[in-house]
Amino acid sequence: MDKSPHKRNFVNVSGINLHYLDWGGNGEVLLFLAGRGCNAHNFEDFAPRFKDKFHVMALTRRGHGESDHPETGYDIDTLTEDIGQFLDALSIEKVILAGHSFAGVELSHFSALYPERVLKLVFLDAAYDRSSTSYKTMVVNSPLRDILAPGLDVDFYSEDDYFAAMKRAFPLLQTIWTRAMEEQCRHEIMQTPEGTIVEKMSQPINKAMTDTMTSYVPEDSKIRAPTLSFFALSKGIYNISNDWMTEEQKTQVMNHFETTVNSNIRENIEQFRQNVPHAKIIEILEGHHFCFIKHEELVYKEMRKFLLE
Repeated sequence: MDKSPHKRNFVNVSGINLHYLDWGGNGEVLLFLAGRGCNAHNFEDFAPRFKDKFHVMALTRRGHGESDHPETGYDIDTLTEDIGQFLDALSIEKVILAGHSFAGVELSHFSALYPERVLKLVFLDAAYDRSSTSYKTMVVNSPLRDILAPGLDVDFYSEDDYFAAMKRAFPLLQTIWTRAMEEQCRHEIMQTPEGTIVEKMSQPINKAMTDTMTSYVPEDSKIRAPTLSFFALSKGIYNISNDWMTEEQKTQVMNHFETTVNSNIRENIEQFRQNVPHAKIIEILEGHHFCFIKHEELVYKEMRKFLLE
């Protein structure tokens, strides 16, 4: 049951309905954008903490959660235009954008197109250039591509069974499986006429999102607004399963993170620092990609300080 103290509503943008949550509050609008495969409910525990100073909202992009899932419109221009039209529909002239993961491409492109509408930016482990050769090489060489989790080759007929399997198969999720995470996951699945639980997002939409993410070259050098960027460096511990991984597999994963992954993150940190010299950068050691959940107090403290400056 959804118990977060917010208003749930929809806005029609270019003929499709986009879902959003509104926690209310006074002050400038602080709009949260979730990562790929996630939705506004992801921020149910974190976002309301800012409503004493800001009007806090979270938007679910097309193809996700309760928003419509059209077959097209997953290019960076359309996704960014969706945000602009959402703001227009609610008569929001200027906004603070806080985006996680994939949302970094939307923050970067929106800032390049509409710098006058951006008050501040917060990248929640989101300021990455995934079009780079080093990123694509890192993904191809990841041992996680070849380590297949058990228990996913069966049909699931209840949300609880599905969630239990996902948590077991993906340790990264298990370590941040809060009430808010479960609620957001609940809006990313559906039950088929046959009774099985499946993901709402189709493979074509998933591929279109991936293509956008890996082809977009960040326009961060055009960012003029005050900017805060969190980077989660990792030793790979959150991707390790002591339940079903062999010792050899665990070693492979840890080595991959300690060398290749962290090297790529360092590369992105330096690139972002050069492109956005005025940005404040926070490096989270032994960090989790969902930093606003796993490291909530640290992220909240630094983000609040930045937003109130």
